[in-house]
Amino acid sequence: MGLTAEERVRATEVAVEQLREGLAGVGVVLPSLRIDPLTCAGHVLYPLVDLGRCNLDMALRLVAVLAGTYNSTEGAPLGGGAPSAARS
Repeated sequence: MGLTAEERVRATEVAVEQLREGLAGVGVVLPSLRIDPLTCAGHVLYPLVDLGRCNLDMALRLVAVLAGTYNSTEGAPLGGGAPSAARS
């Protein structure tokens, strides 16, 4: 038996919160992160997660995190990459 529409939305809400917390734990904040409201009302299997928009510094920080070069305790990429330069 499949999930109800309400259960799918709730599961997506939980995933968004886990993603928000995980990203925050490595110094990345996506202020527009949310469930896409249009897909909640539709007949898709699961609502889409809208990662939203972010500024250049946050985009570069996310790149550094994905590359494994971001140092969250220092607040800058390991090796002095572009995100710290973008802050000045």
